[in-house]
Amino acid sequence: MSESVLIYNAICLPAPEVEALIQGRMIVTLPRKWINPGHKFALYSVNLFTNSLISEHLYRSSFLPIAQTALANLSSETALIKAWARCELCQVLDASEPLEALSGLTVWTTEGLQQILSQRTYTSLAYLRVYILPQSSEISVYNQERHSIPLPQYLTVSEAKPVLSDRFFNLRKHQLETRQPPLHPELEELQSAIASLATTYPAAKELDRDIKVFLGWSSEQLVEQPDPDLAWIGKIAALGDRSVQEDEGKSNYQAGTDFENIVRQSLEFLGFTIDYCHKGGAGGLDLLCLKPYPLFGECKAGKKIPNLTAVQLLNLGTLRRADLFNQGTKLIIGPGELTEQLKNAAQIHNMAIINPKTLENLVKLQSIYRNSIDLLKLKKYLKAAQSDEEIEKYIEQISREIRLRSQIVQAVQELSEQDNGSSGITQQCFTVTEIRAHYNATHKDKLIDHVVQNLLVELSSPLTGYLGREDWKSDRFYFLRALPMILNI
Repeated sequence: MSESVLIYNAICLPAPEVEALIQGRMIVTLPRKWINPGHKFALYSVNLFTNSLISEHLYRSSFLPIAQTALANLSSETALIKAWARCELCQVLDASEPLEALSGLTVWTTEGLQQILSQRTYTSLAYLRVYILPQSSEISVYNQERHSIPLPQYLTVSEAKPVLSDRFFNLRKHQLETRQPPLHPELEELQSAIASLATTYPAAKELDRDIKVFLGWSSEQLVEQPDPDLAWIGKIAALGDRSVQEDEGKSNYQAGTDFENIVRQSLEFLGFTIDYCHKGGAGGLDLLCLKPYPLFGECKAGKKIPNLTAVQLLNLGTLRRADLFNQGTKLIIGPGELTEQLKNAAQIHNMAIINPKTLENLVKLQSIYRNSIDLLKLKKYLKAAQSDEEIEKYIEQISREIRLRSQIVQAVQELSEQDNGSSGITQQCFTVTEIRAHYNATHKDKLIDHVVQNLLVELSSPLTGYLGREDWKSDRFYFLRALPMILNI
């Protein structure tokens, strides 16, 4: 449990920079006076600009929208204290040192840093470890410009909600102290470009979060608790089985329609493109998927699949889309045991039959690990007649592949933890051979360097972001975030 700390005062900083600290975009500030390492204080946002041109001159273009929003949200009567900080290090910023590297690791422009240095007798650069308050505190605005202000009432705070984990903070601190260039400036630009969209579009919000984690601006895990919007996934098998609970007050037609709808929703979630011109009903084809390959389907809710289902799918598919039917995949989805007649018909016409529970398992896997289902590979497991066992083999294969990648990420993490020195700075990079040796020492299945290297390259891609890579040509990798193994299908 985090130890409580009493905070009696606040350091006054420009509102855009407080926002940058809270978002994890940077870990340093340029206070008006020296801050002693170990000093703890609240962060108080102020507006030091008399016109917007000064902020545009001071801050990098990618940060400008956030800076302007932070200034616009300031009140003339009350100020909101959202976070507190502890000074980890304070240095005099030398005007003779190149400022381009510092600019690349912060939100300031090189020109803006030069102007700040020219206006002060000396400038200190303070490294701050920032923590979010469980509840924001509102205080009256101080009209006079000051370095610090007393709080009207002390705050009892803890280290329960750090903006960055120990590991990320130490990496960022080391990067700043050694003035290493940013590893992914293009992704920083992309994140800034989609930040405004993240407030209204769920997909943009997810991408925004993922990029922040990859850049080290956030320690949040990408695999989260189940999304309540995906609760429908747990109803796929129940609607197919026609359970008493699900069917209460429904006609046979409505119950069948509900199952057809959730099957379409499931296939679309897996990545198929649905042709909604085909919605079942009397004499209608239950479902047709057009991409990535044609898939014709019949949905049969209830305790058994009628013997004539295969003939029905054959006739309707040929009647509705004869141009695609012969080359398309044929699928029957329904519960219950298959009669010999249905098995034979499905075998002759190359129709796969799966249980609604199998479809539910596929969708669950896709919801936990997005885009883990390869529809072209799935097609190979849709065998004539009963395909449940084959698809379960595919699910297990994917699970093994995810588990292996999770273990590789864990190996890099364990190497990083072993490498912690007294300074608290974690070694950033490990070679393929070092990672392979550590993995082989802790797992029964042994891997060779070539296999490990391919996995490391995949896991350090910007689209995955579990590991980092020294540069795109390098074979040295470092830990960013864990890949949890949470499959329970």
